[in-house]
Amino acid sequence: MEDKDIKKLASLARIKISEDEGKGFIKDMESILSYVSEIGEVDTGGVNPETLELKNVFREDTNPYKEGIFTEDILNEAPKTEKGYIKVKKIL
Repeated sequence: MEDKDIKKLASLARIKISEDEGKGFIKDMESILSYVSEIGEVDTGGVNPETLELKNVFREDTNPYKEGIFTEDILNEAPKTEKGYIKVKKIL
């Protein structure tokens, strides 16, 4: 990985980085790429992913409680409510 690669990535990400940050990113990216390359070294033992049997390991989706049974308790615990909803600070 070279300085020009980091500049290209920064351009694609639409961020501005200084020369010092770029040098730090080179070291970080080399470390990340080295770690990711270890995946290729894993011995899969000739397992063909197309022959693997997939199965659902989750329980059946059921509704064990009557709808709305805990609504009042939850609203009572919220710091602010309005018209039956929990009121939170606007973030957008």
